[in-house]
Amino acid sequence: MLNFKKKLAVSISEKILSAFSVEVSADEIGEMFEFPPEPHMGDVAFPSFKLSRTLRRSPQQIAEAIADGLAVEGAERVEVVSGYVNIFISSEYTVTSMLGNMLALGDDFGRLTEGEGKTMCIDYSSPNMAKRFHIGHLGTTAIGNSIKRIHEFSGYKCVGINHLGDWGTQYGRLAVAYSRWGSREEVERLGVKELERIYQKFYIEAEKDPSLNDEARAAFTKMENGDEELLAIWRWFKEISLKEFMKTYDLLGVSFESYDGESFYNDKMDAVVKEIDEKGILVESEGAKIVPLEDYKMPPCIILKSDGSTIYATRDITAALYRKKTYNFDKCIYVTDAGQSLHFAQFFKVIGLMGYDWEDQLVHVPYGKVSIGGQKLATRAGNAVLLEDLFGEAIKRVRAVIEEKNPDCEDKDEIARKVGVGAVIFNQLSAGRIKDINFIWEEALNFDGNTGPYVQYTYVRACSVLEKTPMPEVEMATEIGEDEKEMIKTLSLFPIRVRQALCEYEPSVISRYMLDVCHAFNRFYHNCPIIKADDSTKALRLSICRGVKSVLGNALWLIGMEKTERI
Repeated sequence: MLNFKKKLAVSISEKILSAFSVEVSADEIGEMFEFPPEPHMGDVAFPSFKLSRTLRRSPQQIAEAIADGLAVEGAERVEVVSGYVNIFISSEYTVTSMLGNMLALGDDFGRLTEGEGKTMCIDYSSPNMAKRFHIGHLGTTAIGNSIKRIHEFSGYKCVGINHLGDWGTQYGRLAVAYSRWGSREEVERLGVKELERIYQKFYIEAEKDPSLNDEARAAFTKMENGDEELLAIWRWFKEISLKEFMKTYDLLGVSFESYDGESFYNDKMDAVVKEIDEKGILVESEGAKIVPLEDYKMPPCIILKSDGSTIYATRDITAALYRKKTYNFDKCIYVTDAGQSLHFAQFFKVIGLMGYDWEDQLVHVPYGKVSIGGQKLATRAGNAVLLEDLFGEAIKRVRAVIEEKNPDCEDKDEIARKVGVGAVIFNQLSAGRIKDINFIWEEALNFDGNTGPYVQYTYVRACSVLEKTPMPEVEMATEIGEDEKEMIKTLSLFPIRVRQALCEYEPSVISRYMLDVCHAFNRFYHNCPIIKADDSTKALRLSICRGVKSVLGNALWLIGMEKTERI
């Protein structure tokens, strides 16, 4: 479809120039195409009303001028309906060119070349050490992992960065809590769970004795001044935390090229603050050092607090400068909740005001909040839903379904893990990332709904057909019915959807597309018999199944789900 779309765009661009003496580029035309939901509306549609103002003609006049004598390889006929130019693709072109190209490329079908020779850094997940993962971490981790994979699939060299929250006054609190209520034996035995317990106890006790907060601040000051005893404990806590984090990352199939956290930039910020000052954009305000941003309709960006200490903006500006120097990125993406949008807009602008011309290479990708059953999450009180519990319950429920429906299935535990974890990921990524997510067990684990298990089951069905039915050694048929054509057309949209997901930083484009593939395949499967078909038709239909397996397999990978060839 991508090749047909490009050729069609060129033809329409030429028709517009010829008919109206106005140049509209093929790229602009290509962005306007629509893919009608019903076969009688054509395979590709061009909405002429989008050019009505530019060409100073009615949409119907424009459509009729474009359609008059429009010729492009593969087009069977062209119709004009209410300002739309509807193009119908021939059956032969659908099979020989669209399906043929798909089969020739195999698992490379859908890969893009936009990122060749380019580097993309992506900052995501970034949990605070000494805390277990809870559901609030799922958004940044799942969305970031998918965006990274989409960029890899599009040719980029990707650098995943886990900017760990491993510095700040909270580690002074943890040090005090450990000295008063902790022990090495219990931390060794229980790990992060014990660190959370003593940290929460600190807040309970500080309510009774506020002087504990002064003790915590003093402890952190000692850490900043190089107290080796406290730093040794801090490094130990960090090691324990990373070990805990890796359990979740391994379960999700997530990996990073860098784990440089906040502490990594401690010795690099003074030089950056000096540079900001030397550039003449740092001013004093009520004892603090700020960069005014009123001209950009934003509050000032605080660089140094009144006590001379740095804050997140200082650290993030330093990190961005370091990453540009280290990786020479073509873009650097930050995946965080939407509540931090102002922070990113501010420090991006400061980098621009410092004279760096790559401000526009910095991208903030925001996402909505997650809740369970409509209930907000709370972490300080220790009542957040932990990811290990969420995944554990999902896996347990899927295993029970497998036990009931297919008790003789081998590798029940492995399949349950893939499907259970996949159900949670798909639920997170099935809606637009900016929308708030309400996790409901019954919806996410319904094998018959628009869910992760439904997608994986469809993939299994395609694999099963190919495994059980040998491919005839004949040329495949080129005359096709409506369900076959719709299936091929849906598969052919894969590169277009990958590009859309790439440009919009939107994994849900892929998850929604996967559902379109599944719906089309299940109609095709029920309406187009394979085993009883003649050899040339069987070859065609098995080739379509190969396309489904390849496209769905790649799409599963793009959103971070594992494949399983049986359930």
